[in-house]
Amino acid sequence: IQIDKSRKLSEFQSWEEWTSKPDHFDWEYKKEEHCYIIEGEATIETDSQTISIEPGDFVIFPKGLNVIGQFINFFENSIHLN
Repeated sequence: IQIDKSRKLSEFQSWEEWTSKPDHFDWEYKKEEHCYIIEGEATIETDSQTISIEPGDFVIFPKGLNVIGQFINFFENSIHLN
């Protein structure tokens, strides 16, 4: 998982937005996924690391990655699949 904290929301205005209420999830990324966090916080756990993501983070999840996660509060992001 790569996180870049230097990107700006204006770069992602054309991307689809996705939201979730607080929730737990198990997920496998079938495609590489890029997302920019607009609102909310989440904790993501892989076999090798646990990370927290928050508003302003640009995150890249690699294809084939399996995670266990938690949306801590209302969550909104802009998303793009490769």
